[in-house]
Amino acid sequence: MNRAVVVGAGVLGACVAYHLARAGTDVVVLEEAGPASGTSGATFSADVTHLKTPHAYYRLNRQGSDGHRALAEELDGPQWRHPAPIVQWADNDDAQRALHERATRVRKWGHDCRTEPASVLRELAPAVDPTACAADEVVVHTGTAWFDAPRLVHALLDAAVRLGARTHYGTRVTGLLRSGARVVGVEAGERRWGADTVVNCAGPAADQIAVLAGARLPLRHVPGLVAESAPLAEQPLTAILSAPGIDLRPTTDGGVLALSWEVDARLTGTAADGLPQELHRRGRTVVPGMGGARIAAARIGVRPVPLDGLPLVGEAETAPGLYHLVSHSAVTLAPVLGRLAAQEITGGRRAQELAAYRPERAVDGDVQDENLRAMNRRAGRGDGNSEGQL
Repeated sequence: MNRAVVVGAGVLGACVAYHLARAGTDVVVLEEAGPASGTSGATFSADVTHLKTPHAYYRLNRQGSDGHRALAEELDGPQWRHPAPIVQWADNDDAQRALHERATRVRKWGHDCRTEPASVLRELAPAVDPTACAADEVVVHTGTAWFDAPRLVHALLDAAVRLGARTHYGTRVTGLLRSGARVVGVEAGERRWGADTVVNCAGPAADQIAVLAGARLPLRHVPGLVAESAPLAEQPLTAILSAPGIDLRPTTDGGVLALSWEVDARLTGTAADGLPQELHRRGRTVVPGMGGARIAAARIGVRPVPLDGLPLVGEAETAPGLYHLVSHSAVTLAPVLGRLAAQEITGGRRAQELAAYRPERAVDGDVQDENLRAMNRRAGRGDGNSEGQL
């Protein structure tokens, strides 16, 4: 029986562990804290496939988005995928034109979106103050959803355990076992686990795991803040909103989750003094009902961002036996990346869909993912030429 040690119990680690266990692999999951305790528990988690470029990366995200439906049927348990339309608008002519150009492009790619009069907000999101949208038109994406990432992680890990996987939480990997250049296991303090493959799903710590094998991953660490309101007293939010300077989506209990890349640019390390309140203030200018709801929680997640914005998937030639699985869009991509990675690990054949994402590729910092370019521009990091957030 093949043996695999998965380092990290976020969405990617949980998904690859499930698919490996389903394929009959002897799986051990090691996590420094607990399930979804890192970035997967502090993410906006909305399907932004429409922002993904180039076209091949859009298609990969489309597979990931569709894969959530297939996983939900397989696991047949608590649901983490919540269908909701995405509604976008901008606050100036250039930005509005960019939205329309992007909508035209993704429609040609088969994406389901349309331009509507701004009055459609009354139907799609009656909780929104109509005066918050100064544009005449909005772009509406249908077939989209937001995801409860912690619930997804727990569902996948529970299923993996039922299939024989073993989980060890509060377990920090301190070294990799080597046989020549090949990685053959991990150590955590005095404990050791042998493996045919070690799967590096450590998120923002993935580059540290790579260093233990003398390898390098071209990553940036980008902090991001999300703030969640308590349930709204009256009309709940029924759409995912991308408004100027703020993104909003519903939560499972009827609250609203807020994100702003402009606010993220003001984070100092993991300090968020006053910034959750700023997110809440921006949110209630769009959804007035947030004014009567307190801030229930605020979390900072550190995003592992490959320098070109594209995932890092597979073994590097310098460290065989260590399989990397790192992505900025981990929640959307988890179903497809977890499945394809497990197939490569168990079958020994490289998936053509992952050819452009190998960790040994040349990465010169030229950002390919439009979503990341938009994030950089809004956060004042350069590299950006796109308007909007989602």
